[in-house]
Amino acid sequence: MQAAPGKGRQTGRRIVRFGLTLGAVTVSMWATAEAQTLDRVRSSSTVKLGYDATARPFSFKAEGESATGYAVSLCMEVTEELKRELGIADLAVEWIELTRDAADNAIRQGSADLFCGASPVTLTRRKEVSFSIPIFPSGTGAVLSASAPLALREVLTQGRPSDRPIWRGSPARTVLNQKTFSPIAGTTSEDWLAERIKTFQLSATIAAVENYDQGIANILNGESDVLFGDLPLLLDAAARGENSGDLIVLKRHFTYEPLALVLARNDEDFRIVVDRALSRTYRSEDFPAFFSEWFGPPDDTIVTFFRQTTLPE
Repeated sequence: MQAAPGKGRQTGRRIVRFGLTLGAVTVSMWATAEAQTLDRVRSSSTVKLGYDATARPFSFKAEGESATGYAVSLCMEVTEELKRELGIADLAVEWIELTRDAADNAIRQGSADLFCGASPVTLTRRKEVSFSIPIFPSGTGAVLSASAPLALREVLTQGRPSDRPIWRGSPARTVLNQKTFSPIAGTTSEDWLAERIKTFQLSATIAAVENYDQGIANILNGESDVLFGDLPLLLDAAARGENSGDLIVLKRHFTYEPLALVLARNDEDFRIVVDRALSRTYRSEDFPAFFSEWFGPPDDTIVTFFRQTTLPE
C-alpha cells in the first residue's frame, strides 16, 4: 500500500529533524567532555599537572621526589593565574608523573589538566591535543664521541668533509654509510632520521634508544655513532655525565620544533588562562633570571624568540 504524499513528506521531515537533533546532542556532549577544565578545577579546587620525570631540564624529579624544571616552573605560573581567574587562593596542585607516550592520552581523558614537559608542537599531535604558546625554540640536535672521525663531525655540521672535493658521487654519503644512528624512541627525531636515511639511500643502521641517558651510554661505549634528540635535552644529558669531556654536542639544529605545554583540544577558556600566564612571565623583568636558572643567560636569539612569542593583552 502506498503512503500518501503528504504523510511521506512529514515522515521525512521528522527523520531529518531527529537526525539533526541527535547530531547536535552528540556535538554538545563531545564539546562539553573536552571543554571543562576550568569547571573541573573550580569544583575540586585542584589542578592536575602532568610531568615527564626524564625530560631534564624541562621536567624531572628533584631531591625528595618532587617535580621541578623549567616547564614545571612555568606551570606553577599558570597555577597562580588560575588562582586569580577562579578566585581560589588555596588552589591545590596534584603532580602526576607521566611517560612521554602516555601524556597525550592523559590530557584527552582528563586525568591531567596540563602537561609540563618537553613537548614538540606537531600537526599530527594537534589532531589529539592542543598546545600553549611556545615555551622554548627547540629542534633535533646530535651528540657524538669526541673521538669520532673529523669527517663525520664535518658532514653533520656543514654537509660535507672539508678536505674532500665534491665530484661525482657524494663524499658525505660515503662518510655516513655503515654508521649506527640512535634517535630517542617515540620522538620526532626518530621519524626525521628514518626519512633522511631513506632520502639519501644510506646503508646505515637505526638503533632507537628509550631515553637520553641510555643514548649517551651507547655513544660512550661505541654501540652508536651519533645520538639524535631534542637539542636542549641532549645538552643537559651530555653535561650531567662523568664523561662529559668525551662527548661533543654539535651546534646545529637539524629541525626546528618549538616546545609547548599540552592541554585538551576545544578548551579555549583554559588555553587563554595558560597563554596569559606565559605571556606575563615572558614580559616580566625577572624572566631572564628565571630562564638562566635552567639554561644560562639567554642570547639575542632567545630574547627575540620570547619577544615574538609573547601575546599582548
